[in-house]
Amino acid sequence: MPDRCVSKQTLQRLPAYLNFLKSAQLKGSKYVSATMVAEALGLNDVVVRKDLSAVSKKGRPKVGYVRIELIRELEGFLGYDNSQDAVLVGAGRLGQALLGYSGFPQYGLNILAAFDDDPALAGAEVAGKKVLPMDKLPGLCRRVGVHIGIITVPGEHAQAVCDQLIKSGILAVWNFANAHLQVPEGILVQNENMAVSLALLSNHLKERFSTKGSAG
Repeated sequence: MPDRCVSKQTLQRLPAYLNFLKSAQLKGSKYVSATMVAEALGLNDVVVRKDLSAVSKKGRPKVGYVRIELIRELEGFLGYDNSQDAVLVGAGRLGQALLGYSGFPQYGLNILAAFDDDPALAGAEVAGKKVLPMDKLPGLCRRVGVHIGIITVPGEHAQAVCDQLIKSGILAVWNFANAHLQVPEGILVQNENMAVSLALLSNHLKERFSTKGSAG
């Protein structure tokens, strides 16, 4: 059996492998090797081989993996074949953009509804999803058994929203707010911090232009 306990770095690479396996350039190919994946994605083939061995033990020397089988195993490992229901709190522009994103189902995520404390948004519908008042949050989460909460509120409100989600039975939080969340042990928080991402991009450009300037 494959090793189900993998590092966070491996988990972050697996979706890229899956996208490549489904890409047009491999359409019609029966087999794929770790070396092919590594070359296409600019990664070390030893790293890719180790990652894939954590998911599947069906790779054959000099042949590789049956592409369709490896796709199924990756989807199963990542949970993409088992839809996970989620709720979203904060139906502003970012929240509405996420509600309107049609790609989530292929990754096993199904946003059931959005919640917001703005009375003007109560009862509205965004991309087929209802926007409900916050007092409906606990009931829906417990009734349906939702365990994923998405936070898209301003940073100053994020902790209070997170606390409400956890009290409603949420076990995993996808946080888009610019705030550090304090959560009890056993609750997972995945932060999407745009400020950090922008800082990394800006620093990269600064280093590139600095290198060019010193070379000139």
